[in-house]
Amino acid sequence: MDVSRDKAPTAQETFLQMAQAAGLRGRILVTIGLLILVRLGVHLPVPGIDRVAFAQNVQNSPLIGFLDLFSGGGLSALGIFALGILPYINASIIIQLLTAALPSLEELQKNEGEAGRRKISQITRYVALGWAVLQSVGIAIWVSPFAQEPSPLFIAQTALALTAGSMFVMWVSELVTERGIGNGASLLIFINIVAVLPRSLGQTVELAQSGNSQIVGQVIVLLLVFLVMIVGIVFVQEGTRRIPIISARRQVGRKVYREKSSYLPLRLNQGGVMPIIFASAVLILPASLGQFTNNPILVQVANALNPNGSMPWLYAIVYLVLILFFSYFYASLIVNPVDMSQNLKKMGASIPSIRPGQQTSDYIEKVLNRLTFLGAIFLGLVAIVPTAVESATNVTTFRGLGATSLLILVGVAIDTAKQIQTYVISQRYEGMVKQ
Repeated sequence: MDVSRDKAPTAQETFLQMAQAAGLRGRILVTIGLLILVRLGVHLPVPGIDRVAFAQNVQNSPLIGFLDLFSGGGLSALGIFALGILPYINASIIIQLLTAALPSLEELQKNEGEAGRRKISQITRYVALGWAVLQSVGIAIWVSPFAQEPSPLFIAQTALALTAGSMFVMWVSELVTERGIGNGASLLIFINIVAVLPRSLGQTVELAQSGNSQIVGQVIVLLLVFLVMIVGIVFVQEGTRRIPIISARRQVGRKVYREKSSYLPLRLNQGGVMPIIFASAVLILPASLGQFTNNPILVQVANALNPNGSMPWLYAIVYLVLILFFSYFYASLIVNPVDMSQNLKKMGASIPSIRPGQQTSDYIEKVLNRLTFLGAIFLGLVAIVPTAVESATNVTTFRGLGATSLLILVGVAIDTAKQIQTYVISQRYEGMVKQ
């Protein structure tokens, strides 16, 4: 017997297999090419604007800095991809909330299979188009004082350019999901956050080189907090509760077989990075609308929800509530305790000391609720602590680049790495079957 087949592949062997998999190479190249294309579009400017005056006006705006984090600098540069993927994210939030509220959409998602999911995706695209038009018109009106020739035609042209850019980015994200590696929308946000990292790191290094020992100590404390937060994020993303499962005996001829003991894995954070993205998008919404429309009510709401404003505690509470809500919402979409209980019953499996049927579904739901609550609270604390440390140390070079960005970066990196690993394993098994 060949013993080498029983050994687990080393990291070097896995990398070599990944490099030799032609299909994976193609997917990675497609993903990289599309991401580069989007980054180039961020720096294509909208014509007819006095960029010097506009840059001076938004230079010290905390809102623009925060929005720039998700557009990769496209908003401050006012590129044609300034809106980025945000209209699609907002449309996804609206549709998923309506799916839980409207029976017709819920029927499409649960019982119509692939055709229903395609129909929901099409509806999401239409909502994203309408949302992009609203945001584009708001931005066009907002930047019209900086136009070289302000007119209704300028507003129409600017809104059209921004809307077209947002729709192109949405198409690219779907193309990455279909033909590339990873989730397209998450990867676009990931690459936009990475794009602003060198500037923040450079400013932090310059601050540490100022010669003030107190500032150096504050920078070190902040970096250590970020490092601890990254470890915590990995723990939350990878944490699972394994519920043991007992399989019933099965008889084949005269022989009686008992399957090996297995378990039912329930993740500590079922929604992954999406609750953080959606919570951040909801917090950005009143600020962006208030900035573009100058509505006094929206401006007051935006100031109240500003983490660096006069009421940071209100921002922390709202952020925690949103993360908690979207965590439970995504857990309800991903895991259905009733379906899981029925599937276990069909397979002749059960949870020890729990009767099949209603008791099993109640038990799974109770465990899932506890896990979701713990995961959401931990995510909320991880998202808020670095902002509090920034305020305490007065190191503002990472302004806007808090734990929300770290959560997105680490979460997307883990999910993408898992997809690559799954693809490599599937290629390996296909090769073994052919042999």
